[in-house]
Amino acid sequence: MSFTYLQKIPTPLQISAMMPMPDKLKAIKAKRDEDILKVLKGKDSRLLLIIGPCSADNEDALSEYVSRLSVLQNKVKEKLILIPRIYTNKPRTTGLGYKGMLHQPKATGDPDISKGIKAIRRMHLRVLSESGLTAADEMLYPGNYPYLEDILSYVTIGARSVENQEHRLTVSGLDIPVGMKNPTSGDLNVLLNSAQAAQIPHTFIYNGWEVKTKGNAYAHCILRGAINHYGQSIPNYHYEDLINFTHAYQKRNLANPAIIVDTNHANSDKNFREQPRIAEEVIHSLAKSKDLKNMVKGLMVESYLVEGSQNVGGKVFGQSITDPCLGWPDTKELILRLAEKVEHS
Repeated sequence: MSFTYLQKIPTPLQISAMMPMPDKLKAIKAKRDEDILKVLKGKDSRLLLIIGPCSADNEDALSEYVSRLSVLQNKVKEKLILIPRIYTNKPRTTGLGYKGMLHQPKATGDPDISKGIKAIRRMHLRVLSESGLTAADEMLYPGNYPYLEDILSYVTIGARSVENQEHRLTVSGLDIPVGMKNPTSGDLNVLLNSAQAAQIPHTFIYNGWEVKTKGNAYAHCILRGAINHYGQSIPNYHYEDLINFTHAYQKRNLANPAIIVDTNHANSDKNFREQPRIAEEVIHSLAKSKDLKNMVKGLMVESYLVEGSQNVGGKVFGQSITDPCLGWPDTKELILRLAEKVEHS
């Protein structure tokens, strides 16, 4: 074997005992969870807006960003529920590059997963305490989830993980909404299979135990576009795409069917400035179809304090070190404009 054992990782129980969730924050999370579930159940007509940077690399910048979101949340609370993206693990297509704060608590430093676990929990707790907004994170590694399971209100499964059996089984044991992204191939049957698998009970190995789950009735689908065999982006957010997918979704008879449209990635051909236009087109489509109005529950947007991106080690506070994002002025304008358009849709 070629593994070098570096250090024993603290257990989730040890970490949560070291950094417990205060009762005040538990109450905030319970209310937020209830509101988000009402949207997915069709009992609340507001839209979910899962929004934030491509990767959470700096605690101070994330805290400032989400605190600004909190101010806007108060202004648009009748129309939108803002869920900040605090993504602490990042998939790397070739294995190279920054893998997220859990791996590298300092983006320019060496990997240190024990410190990284503490860093991401501290950041999530701080952001929640300062903003009152519970967040979304990506479940890139199912084994990492227990370190944040008492804090998060939303989880995503990425395009490269959605076909993985371990991810599907783990999602079946969560009691919060999980958005499953379509695979990079764009195969929507695979996506629906993933949501279906996550909604049924399973018995499997998890966290060193044989566990049994009840199934997650709030596992649903995220459309993020696709890549064809020429490497070209294929969007799947247009009216016809949404209608066709809605009809395929309805045939599955899954609980709480819901679509979230990712306005970036292959849907925007990674042109982050296209996100506002795409978001508005989706809102326009909802006004044209009762089926879409009932099925599309929200949008996903990548944004940060400063638009664009920089290299790891860059000195611009609040600018992405992974994929480029919308800046704050455009983010604020988009949120306020979406709230107006939802009101008239």
